[in-house]
Amino acid sequence: MYEEKNHKHENRFHYKQRNMWTGILFGLGVVAFIDEVIFHQLLHWHHFYDKSTANIGLVSDGLFHAFSFFATIGSAFLLADLHRRHGFWLKRWLGGIFLGAGVFQLYDGIIQHKFMKLHQIRYHVDILPYDLVWNILAAILIVIGIILLFQTTQKAR
Repeated sequence: MYEEKNHKHENRFHYKQRNMWTGILFGLGVVAFIDEVIFHQLLHWHHFYDKSTANIGLVSDGLFHAFSFFATIGSAFLLADLHRRHGFWLKRWLGGIFLGAGVFQLYDGIIQHKFMKLHQIRYHVDILPYDLVWNILAAILIVIGIILLFQTTQKAR
């Protein structure tokens, strides 16, 4: 039993970077998907691009949704390849997911919302509480991801 379990993940140290990047891509895709479904489609708070007509906003949402779909599916193929090569490392992959999710959310909250002004989280309300929750949650996700990745880096030595 020990030998079989050891063989199952024998190459994980060799593929530690690929585990991290596969997790990052999956985290980006999943958070983008959640953002699109909840804030764009269910709550109707905004579109990906709100500086034009509603039709353009819907097209931008479709392109954003396609990005999230391809990122998630692409990472699933990379994950399957890691398993095939006996290189999957769950904790490192999860660290990548948290890091990717947090970086995407922080990028969205600061770059897209504030600097590019593509859209806001919500309109016609006091935006500060929304911005704080959005960006603090992103920072927490990033910290969790860094901690998990750091822990797996230490084990690799």
